[in-house]
Amino acid sequence: MAHKFEIYRDKKGEYRVRFKYNSEVMFATEGYSSKASAQNAIDSIKENGPDAPIEDNS
Repeated sequence: MAHKFEIYRDKKGEYRVRFKYNSEVMFATEGYSSKASAQNAIDSIKENGPDAPIEDNS
């Protein structure tokens, strides 16, 4: 699979989510105090992301 979400713990012990495509990190989230909150972030991105508008500020 060329793309995936990863939940990991940072140096502060917070849970973070990063999205990788072909092993390259495309984006990462803020830190969360619980793993469940990190999973909720993934669920929200999956649910709301496909319909999100594109804002071109170029």
